[in-house]
Amino acid sequence: MVQYALEGLAETGMSRRFHSLLAAALSLPALVVAQQAGVHNSGAWSGTIVYSSCNADEAFNESRECFRAAPGAKLSLYDDTNRLMYSLVPQELAAAHLGDSVTVRGTLDGETIHAYSLELMSIGLAVGQQAPNFSLHDQFGRIETLDSLKGANGTVLLFFRSADW
Repeated sequence: MVQYALEGLAETGMSRRFHSLLAAALSLPALVVAQQAGVHNSGAWSGTIVYSSCNADEAFNESRECFRAAPGAKLSLYDDTNRLMYSLVPQELAAAHLGDSVTVRGTLDGETIHAYSLELMSIGLAVGQQAPNFSLHDQFGRIETLDSLKGANGTVLLFFRSADW
């Protein structure tokens, strides 16, 4: 049956297109497997620079061990969003940033980020910088804005990140 179909395609001049589509369809699973394996995915990862001698649980709990040099330990990126540890190559980019919150850009190969840039993350506003206008629901469902929260002596905004995200 397949032979007759191929002969019919050859007679109609569609054989080349059929073979091209067949080859593409057969190579697609290999491409998907490579992407799922994390081979050379470009991107950006944010987290804290720690020593590889600590694990994700210790890094999450900000253990002192994560910031103390240990024999053979290298600098790693702890991604607290996903609770994952990544090896960093080259080490020189992270050398002066132990304990800092950073964004690393590069390619991911397994659990190793081949980094081409590292930037310090700024969290919050700089001292004296004016907060942008906003409108959010409070715990009672009322809408609060920067203006509605202003007091006679100014405003202090405190954002607390839940420990159970």
